[in-house]
Amino acid sequence: MGAMTDSERELITQAVAAAESETAGEIVTVLANRSDGYSDIQLGWAILAAITALAVVAMFPDFYLPKVDWLLGGWNHEWTPRALLTLAAIIAIAKFVSVWLILLWQPLRMLLVPSPVKSARVRERAVALFKVGAERRTHGRTGILIYLSMQEHRAEIVADEAIAAIVPAEVWGEAMADMLAEIKQGRVAHGLAAGIRDVGIVLAEHFPRADDDVNELPDRLIEV
Repeated sequence: MGAMTDSERELITQAVAAAESETAGEIVTVLANRSDGYSDIQLGWAILAAITALAVVAMFPDFYLPKVDWLLGGWNHEWTPRALLTLAAIIAIAKFVSVWLILLWQPLRMLLVPSPVKSARVRERAVALFKVGAERRTHGRTGILIYLSMQEHRAEIVADEAIAAIVPAEVWGEAMADMLAEIKQGRVAHGLAAGIRDVGIVLAEHFPRADDDVNELPDRLIEV
């Protein structure tokens, strides 16, 4: 994820301020490089590689044994059960370590994460950040989080209980669509600004701003 420029951060801050000028709702925006390290996925692929290697050795021993004999100098080695098990263990360990090391490269690891797992982890991260930064931190419980996770190419909108009780989750679909349309063109700040605008319109309809309304949550973009 490329770093946001000061002008892009200011664009988002102004979008939040403009949206909140018409509503009692409080909008928090969070931009993350990724939502999880997916080390469990890395481990899973390494274990799968090791198990697959063991299965191949068990099913096609004649493929491996002549090659090992050749490496040992061409002698016809006597393959006892112990020797076979040792060879299988060495191959499995080698496969495990090699795949684990290869998947230290984050782009490949991310490519191998199943899509439902990405979606679930992004949602979990968004909810966790919402609980820390916005939930029940406003007088009317009208906080809402717009969360964007760049490496997963996913976004989430999480609303406080007063908003969720009135506004169905599917209402935020237009905001998500407008936001992602800009982001897919590489305009991340403009995408967030579009999402903020749409969210603000919905909030203004259900939670209009009162004369004595005060700003309870920060307007600035939070980068994690």
